[in-house]
Amino acid sequence: MSDAETDESAESAAAPKRRGRGNRKHTVGYVVLSSVVVLALVTGLSVVFLYRHLNGNLNVVDLSDELGERPDKVAAEGPKDPINILVMGSDTREGEGNDIDGEGGAEASDTTILMHLSADRKRAYGVSIPRDSLVTRPDCRNGEVPGGDDEMWNAAFTLGGPACTIKQVEELTGVFVDNYVVVDFNGFRDMVDAIDGVPVCIPEDISDPAHGINIPAGEREIRGAEALNYVRARYTLGDGSDISRISRQQTFIAAMAKKVISGGTLSRIDRLIGFLNAATKSLTVDPGLENVAKIGNLGLQFQGIGLDNIQFLTVPIEYDTREQFRGRVVWTDEADGLWRKIRNDEPLSKRLTSGAINAANAPGKGPSPSDAESPSDPASPSGTASPSGGASPSKEASPAKPAAPDAEAAEQAAANGLCA
Repeated sequence: MSDAETDESAESAAAPKRRGRGNRKHTVGYVVLSSVVVLALVTGLSVVFLYRHLNGNLNVVDLSDELGERPDKVAAEGPKDPINILVMGSDTREGEGNDIDGEGGAEASDTTILMHLSADRKRAYGVSIPRDSLVTRPDCRNGEVPGGDDEMWNAAFTLGGPACTIKQVEELTGVFVDNYVVVDFNGFRDMVDAIDGVPVCIPEDISDPAHGINIPAGEREIRGAEALNYVRARYTLGDGSDISRISRQQTFIAAMAKKVISGGTLSRIDRLIGFLNAATKSLTVDPGLENVAKIGNLGLQFQGIGLDNIQFLTVPIEYDTREQFRGRVVWTDEADGLWRKIRNDEPLSKRLTSGAINAANAPGKGPSPSDAESPSDPASPSGTASPSGGASPSKEASPAKPAAPDAEAAEQAAANGLCA
């Protein structure tokens, strides 16, 4: 018999037996183990439930049969393929909460942005197309919707939905659209609310009684109906044109992206889930983005680009000089160069991006280095716009002395209807 066994026998003889001690040890271990297994199962089921719930929110519509002949996708040098995503904002008044201004009529899309992600995953451009652009609209939906000359851009969506807008983009630009996304009023408002608002700086009161819009000036975070009204305001703010509204929308989206990327959203599971839930509930997408895994994979491909390399610009335009089209715009010859570079996945020139808005200079606090390590342009100071992002040139600044980063940011903000 071993020494240990001898000591144990002696202890047993000297002390009363404590029955069930060994069983309790096994019971505790069993409970702990069972609890861990149950917890894992519950957590796993929660993840599965959330995944299925978010997927169930998405409205997936395959439009491939309605697009007819399409442009070739130009091969580009890079570790991956470039991606072009057409984003359309739907002004539908159908559904709870969408009848926000008393306006009726057919569904329209006053917001069209073509997002381009470069093959090397170092650049991303969001090109806005004004709704007031006069274009030659092609036949679409296999001839079901006939085209026309001198048509407003957003007529394609009103007449034939996203399929006709995709056809219009591809026909007029030669850019192949890989994916499309349609988001309605509710989705936009709820996404803003899910991240507890978006920071803005409004230089003057916005008052548009005809459309129920009344927003006081100031610097703060806005949300809900106020945020939605802010990006929709047009007639009583700036020069009253769709062009000035596009600049505000671009700045707002950049500020929104900046806040989502920041640790304040990514580190808050409630905010993140709320944002994803709000986003997916009001999205219509193609089969290439049919579930949150595919959308998440696409989002990951923006990782590492850096906020200063995500730029928003507007297709080069000028006002139409014909009296019957007063207030409408047409694309300039520079637009051809823009679309050629997008097609061929080439960096945009400083001229094309001279008025671009980037997420790094949007209102609000950006992510800390621990939140997101973003590569910076080696020619730019950390946290400022890259040279290709450029603010519009100052009329007062001396050519020999470039404006300081803060001055550039202030000038850019003023140009986009924000506080300087």
